[in-house]
Amino acid sequence: MKENLSINLKNTSKFISFEEIVAHAQQSVRHLDNLNAGVGPGNDFLGWLSLPDDILVQLEKIEKTAKHLRSVSDTTVVIGIGGSYLGARAVVEALSHSFAPLLKNNHHDVIFAGQNICEDYLSELIELLDGRNYSIVVISKSGTTTEPALAFRILKDHLEKKVGKLNAAERIIAVTDAKKGALRSLAETNGYETFIIPDNIGGRYSVLSPVGLLPIAIAGIDIRTLVKGAKSMEEITRNNKHAETNPSLLYASARNLLLQNGKPIEIMVGFTPKLHFFSEWWKQLYGESEGKDGKGIFPASVDLTTDLHSMGQYIQDGQRILFETIISVKNPVRKLTIPLEKDDSDQLNYLAGKRLSEVNHNAELGTTLAHTDGNVPIITITIPALDEYYTGQLIYFFEMACAISGYILDVNPFDQPGVEAYKKNMFALLNKPGFEEAGKKLKERL
Repeated sequence: MKENLSINLKNTSKFISFEEIVAHAQQSVRHLDNLNAGVGPGNDFLGWLSLPDDILVQLEKIEKTAKHLRSVSDTTVVIGIGGSYLGARAVVEALSHSFAPLLKNNHHDVIFAGQNICEDYLSELIELLDGRNYSIVVISKSGTTTEPALAFRILKDHLEKKVGKLNAAERIIAVTDAKKGALRSLAETNGYETFIIPDNIGGRYSVLSPVGLLPIAIAGIDIRTLVKGAKSMEEITRNNKHAETNPSLLYASARNLLLQNGKPIEIMVGFTPKLHFFSEWWKQLYGESEGKDGKGIFPASVDLTTDLHSMGQYIQDGQRILFETIISVKNPVRKLTIPLEKDDSDQLNYLAGKRLSEVNHNAELGTTLAHTDGNVPIITITIPALDEYYTGQLIYFFEMACAISGYILDVNPFDQPGVEAYKKNMFALLNKPGFEEAGKKLKERL
């Protein structure tokens, strides 16, 4: 039998007992029941719940399109922002070679754009693409979100000038609304192949839809195993019979009990740089889902052991207002042993013959003990390996826990009304038609 993701809560016991967590999880089964029945707040955005099954019929088309882009180009630029890029990037960075762009072995590069409006970034990207044979995947429900829309306008123009409009159309894939929106219209006018963003799935829950799976497949990652891992976690976490063993219920309950105990900040911790963008995806998932109505746990992240030499001091001795969630990976994919040095000038011969992963694992254990002694509660999520199957498990585990946690906080975890505030101000300051009066008032404040 295949091992599954597991959760360890013993290092929260100074603040909350396991019995308290289980009792809270049992009370929270009602929130899981509401999700399963589709009757809670935001119930028109629950399509992600059944995605591991629903997406199966699209996998062949996704794989075929990915194969086409890999055959006609050496690079794909994925244009999107927020949930339209973070999930894909999280998986690509976690499961790809750390130095993939530098390899010379027919590797297909996946590059991300549209997640900022920095002129230097896009200019330098165009400079790179001048020497690349590239394709574009543009991801946007409306086609009018400023950052990706600007990037697509600029890169589409560059690609059309480089290979001609007809050839460019063969290399542009649009992931967008089924019927409406600027990108849908543009795709139909120019003959772009399209994939649909389902109406009942929000961006930050969309990684197991074509939004995430197409870029992931283009990167050469096995999306069928990724989905299989997610399906296994769906079966575990949608089960309401055993709250005491449901990892999503336990995690959601533990973090909310810690919030009630004066811990409003959660730090996601990984002991491999491959998890950096997974933490970025997690931050959007929880920050955008919970941060409303003056509520929510603030999500932050660190990469250890790297950040022990920067943020480690604060975590150990700063204000006692935070807790940590560690993603612990049991087994690395590769093997590297430490050599013996004759003179031992660095005094590391006591490690000779050991695998580097053993040193890293003991650094993790040592950090856990030190932070626990420093009164930092720690939740540990363990996966046997960082591969497609267990990454799929992680994705679904955190999505389910986030939805339950939002309901515990009595907020709608599927909307994001606060995101619109900066957009309206930006439009007004740029004199967008219809925003002139608002722009005049804002400029008086500057």
